[in-house]
Amino acid sequence: MPITKATPTNTQLVRGFQPYKETKGEEYMSEQMRAHFTAILNKWKKELMEEVDRTVHHMQDEAANFPDPADRASQEEEFSLELRARDRERKLIKKIDETLQLIEDNEYGWCDSCGVEIGIRRLEARPTATLCIDCKTLAEIKEKQIGS
Repeated sequence: MPITKATPTNTQLVRGFQPYKETKGEEYMSEQMRAHFTAILNKWKKELMEEVDRTVHHMQDEAANFPDPADRASQEEEFSLELRARDRERKLIKKIDETLQLIEDNEYGWCDSCGVEIGIRRLEARPTATLCIDCKTLAEIKEKQIGS
């Protein structure tokens, strides 16, 4: 689904959720904002968990003992790729759970490095972000220089 620019008359959803519209004078990370991000994170987690279930069923249904070594190798490679993807998603689910705890503790939305607001649009793009865009950019530059 293409990402569309949200305008007052444009009510199309972006990535399956309505972009948050701040009210005049609303405090950053108000209860409504936290509820917005909680809903986004819970939906994302649910989608990831459904994908895990699909993978398990797929691997059970497709598991076969092929007599041809090339066919067996192909199937093992396919399963290996699926399992690596699920492992990344498992780590992401853990990060989502940690982020949901930050929201519950009223510590969500501020940069871990410098303490400034991360920003609503950045958090909508990357709900598990813990660094503001400036600190993240610096961290990536340092990472490239070190070669990690």
